[in-house]
Amino acid sequence: MTPSSNLPSQEVVRAFLAHARQLLTQEYLGKIDRCLEQLSDEQVWWRPNQECNSIGNLLLHLAGNVRQWIVCGLGRAPDQRQRQEEFDERSMISHRELLARLKSTLAEAEQVLTQFDAKQILERRTIQGMDVTALEAIFHVTEHFSMHTGQIILLTKLLTRKDLEFYDFSTGVPVHTWSKTYRRKDS
Repeated sequence: MTPSSNLPSQEVVRAFLAHARQLLTQEYLGKIDRCLEQLSDEQVWWRPNQECNSIGNLLLHLAGNVRQWIVCGLGRAPDQRQRQEEFDERSMISHRELLARLKSTLAEAEQVLTQFDAKQILERRTIQGMDVTALEAIFHVTEHFSMHTGQIILLTKLLTRKDLEFYDFSTGVPVHTWSKTYRRKDS
């Protein structure tokens, strides 16, 4: 068996890249956008105590993580991240500005992932001081984004005391509703 025959097929890698892009730019971003629609800037920066992060800090952190791992780590852009600043920020940056920053970073990441050569998926990179494959980097970012999206959802529900209605179960089959293009049948 030659070393190249041990590599995952390009079709599998392309499917993995497409799914990562879909999760980051549509599902997770769509859910975060739904949360931010419900919140004031004061709520976005609220924290139950100094040991917890606000939604604002989490949004800065997500943008920083995606930029460092995908845009810089895989796309080879210069890495100038100051990670601790994402958590130390206390000024009330508007939720619209935070969302615009995150969307901009995700657009750059989507471009990197769209153009990524499937043959490089097992190449090693040093990102945030860690030796990882491109596959590990993409998986890390997707999992990390999911975890913090869940925290943002929980904080939003805590602050608003509302069901965010991410799914419509009226047909018996769950249909996602976080997309701006989704419209209920009864609307």
